[in-house]
Amino acid sequence: MRLQNDKLKKLTAENGVGAEQLAQAVGAQNGMKPEAALKAVRNWMAGRDHPRCRAADIAAMAAALGVPAKDIARFTSQVRHHRGSPLKARLVADAIRGKSVSEALEMLTFSTKRAATNVQKALTAAYAEAELADVDDSLLIVSESRVDEGPHIKRFRPKDRGRAHPILKRTSHITISIEERN
Repeated sequence: MRLQNDKLKKLTAENGVGAEQLAQAVGAQNGMKPEAALKAVRNWMAGRDHPRCRAADIAAMAAALGVPAKDIARFTSQVRHHRGSPLKARLVADAIRGKSVSEALEMLTFSTKRAATNVQKALTAAYAEAELADVDDSLLIVSESRVDEGPHIKRFRPKDRGRAHPILKRTSHITISIEERN
């Protein structure tokens, strides 16, 4: 679960709740000092995720705002070190972006691409996290699907006269986020 700072700022303005009140809720929830909690809330509102915003922090801020946690959260999952090229995995990730979760799962189930299994694994993990937050299944869409480059696995091919040519086996990190459609 990740915090959406734009929705958080909008709700604080609508409800008239300041960063200090959110910091009190977060500090009371996990025992942070008031100064540290205020600094953390201001960072989160500015879009910085330091210190890491946990699900309990999001729930505490949502309770202070008087809204359910699903209104300020995005449900995210990652599959790291996928043994495949980022270029090939991006083809699958681009195909499901903006689709409903049920439609995306159906597309991935019948896809012939190798990366589809790991993209489907990330999508089902994000969907399971969303179900824990009591989100309406029919309103869920894939808001973010991206593939980043991972580390290369380095191998060498022996060649003539004692030479060796490098082989770079590429890996990728797959990130899938889902949220409720407004």
